[in-house]
Amino acid sequence: MGRTDRASLLVHADPTRVFAALVEEHALTRWLPPTGMRGRFERFDMREGGSYRLVLTYDDASAAPGKTSAAEDVSEVRIARLIPGERLVAQVDFESDDPAFAGTMELDWSVSGSADGTTVVFEARDVPAGIRAHDHAAGMTSSLANLAAYLGPS
Repeated sequence: MGRTDRASLLVHADPTRVFAALVEEHALTRWLPPTGMRGRFERFDMREGGSYRLVLTYDDASAAPGKTSAAEDVSEVRIARLIPGERLVAQVDFESDDPAFAGTMELDWSVSGSADGTTVVFEARDVPAGIRAHDHAAGMTSSLANLAAYLGPS
């Protein structure tokens, strides 16, 4: 069993808006790529049993070469579980020749509302050994901050 990384953030928006941002193609391309990256989908079918192909491109690959090529991380993502308004579980395989990025990583996103907004919990299980814990924590935290900025004040 691989490493598990976890991040969470209280977002000042209602749970319906937050969850919609987790599953809508346009929203994901805006907030999911961590700082220093851009994202695009080559295919997108967000439903339980569906899948998508995501390409993340580094703005400057000199400091952090990609998993697939010098400038890109390409992943095949299968939607394992989708509970509208509550939880999204995805299985991710990176396209890479490097065995350090082999294996299936599971991403589990959950949202829960409170009087202060919505807590978003992002857990990555079986993280490939090639993804350094520090880098992954920074990327996860950046994506969550992007999500909060994308949603803005409600």
